[in-house]
Amino acid sequence: MTPLLQLVTRHDDFLVVDKPAGLVCHPTKGDETSSLIGRVRLFLGHAEGRLVNRLDRETSGLVVVATTAEAAGALGKLFSGHAVRKSYVAIVHGHPSWDSRVIEAPIGPATGSAVAIKAGVVEVGAPALTEVVVVSRFERDGRPFAYVRVLPRTGRKHQIRIHLAWAGHPIVGDKIYGDDESRYLRFVVGAMTPDDVQALMLPNHALHADALAWTWGEAQVECVAPVPAMFQDFLPRPFMA
Repeated sequence: MTPLLQLVTRHDDFLVVDKPAGLVCHPTKGDETSSLIGRVRLFLGHAEGRLVNRLDRETSGLVVVATTAEAAGALGKLFSGHAVRKSYVAIVHGHPSWDSRVIEAPIGPATGSAVAIKAGVVEVGAPALTEVVVVSRFERDGRPFAYVRVLPRTGRKHQIRIHLAWAGHPIVGDKIYGDDESRYLRFVVGAMTPDDVQALMLPNHALHADALAWTWGEAQVECVAPVPAMFQDFLPRPFMA
């Protein structure tokens, strides 16, 4: 039986959970188990659980859940004040010509896109900064890929996905910021083709929030979520992150 939550850390004031790819953070349709917050409230046995940070449906990894209103306010200030160190890993298309790079490019709504939720790098957008470090370059079926560590310095919606695509290295499996956004339109209505599935290579995009750290009172909180099986199966063997 699949557990309600993959619990990483439990504290009197918060939980840290490892969200699986494909699970939305907030309810859309379905029962209480169809969203992360629904599962959190079932796990806690009450409705006081509040998500402090959020991940896209297809992004896996660490989410912090405050268990009181006071903790939610304090943790929210830490996240919004950039006092939380966040790290992600991703698998991207291509071999970057650089070993590390700071991408500083403003983000705003994408113009001319059929995907309503899509954003992009735009001249008058909100400031956004992402640090990317190449961990490894590899090939799969004769095609180049890279495994990268990503350190977002700001927290814009879809920031990592947008910046990596803008830099010429979209995340593997990204239905919006990959080479054909129409795949996302087919995905939301359940009409993806076999060619779509083959081109995407993975059922969910390969982005994982693997580490969080912050100071809470006198304690230093450090949380790590191992890369999911989808990553392990895609990366060459043996592989050490």
